[in-house]
Amino acid sequence: MSHLIRKAACDVPGLSPAQIALRPMVLLVFLLFPASAARACSLALVLAVDVSASITEEEYELQQSGIAIALKHPDVIKAIEAVGGIWLHSFEWSGRYQQNTLLDWRYLSDETSISAAGDAILATTRDHREFMTSLGAALVHATDVLSTAPERCDRQVIDVSADGINNEGDDPFVAYATRDFSDVTVNALVIRKEERTFRYFVNKVITGPGAFAQPINTYEDYTEGMVRKLVREIMGLGFADLRSGDLGHAGTRSFARRPPSGESSR
Repeated sequence: MSHLIRKAACDVPGLSPAQIALRPMVLLVFLLFPASAARACSLALVLAVDVSASITEEEYELQQSGIAIALKHPDVIKAIEAVGGIWLHSFEWSGRYQQNTLLDWRYLSDETSISAAGDAILATTRDHREFMTSLGAALVHATDVLSTAPERCDRQVIDVSADGINNEGDDPFVAYATRDFSDVTVNALVIRKEERTFRYFVNKVITGPGAFAQPINTYEDYTEGMVRKLVREIMGLGFADLRSGDLGHAGTRSFARRPPSGESSR
């Protein structure tokens, strides 16, 4: 079966190496999760988007359009349809008290609903420009958002994107120590302006079952990195251990963190 999946992925003309790498995973999810067996709510996903002062207006525009384009990517749409739909919420964050909803909880199940969600996010404007990076507060807010999800889903995932480490307020470990993250996975899309930023997210931020960090080199790579991350998150824990190969233009590999035996995931 695996050779048929690889052949089907590679027979589509005009695909980039990154898109070819994604196709086998998307085809495989159709085989493992036929629509008739899909559950009503497989995933509640919160997109937490950094808009702190380090992000220029050009980078902000690339980020917003990147999210919208990624949601509308054929592989993301197919993955959502294959698992029977997901709940999505998105907010932007910066300082300790600056969290602004971009998209309140919305159920995505087909191309129409997914495209509408992407358009809604793209239509929003930046709420703040001058505040620092308060990642701990963003994680606390994300757990509050998850508690308001319309359904209790099989998986709860917080998807953080950022280009810097926490520099205001509590560090993530405080959020993990004071809030219940036992059933929550925190993944990260890290814009690697500095190498220490990626190491920080791997060691201090990502947590939970199958957690991983997806690095990208510049905001021009944002769409491609987000597509890869969304597909992995939507597909579920059985796929989160897959290591990325060639990422084409972005030239990066994702990193999955699995705590040693006996160690808490936090």
